[in-house]
Amino acid sequence: MSTTDPTMQDPFVQAFPETQAFWQAAAKGVLLLPYCSACDRTHWHPRAFCPFCHADAIDWRPASGRGEVHTFSYIRHPTLPRVLAYVRLEEGVLLMSNVIDCEPQAISIGLPLEVAFRPTDQGRMAPVFRPRH
Repeated sequence: MSTTDPTMQDPFVQAFPETQAFWQAAAKGVLLLPYCSACDRTHWHPRAFCPFCHADAIDWRPASGRGEVHTFSYIRHPTLPRVLAYVRLEEGVLLMSNVIDCEPQAISIGLPLEVAFRPTDQGRMAPVFRPRH
């Protein structure tokens, strides 16, 4: 792990270095998922070992970026309303994120989504999802 990599300046990445590849790819607009080559399964959250077979044979693979709403909640915050959702990606994993570019009343379970990226307050690019047309 390079200490000159700008992602390593992020305190979150410093605290969770196993996420570095994810954030590096997100900065380029690519959604990566951890994949275990020992049991041939994709998983989420990033970790140093597979949650299914406990092998340390973790690689990162580009995700399709397509999924659907698994469940969601409309957060009625006075200054920052948003829709928080679990998105089931085509690869089978659930990823918690925000749904954007859609009126809350138009969101339903099963709504097809695609990934987009938005900057966080800390400066890293984070995946969010918008309706797929």
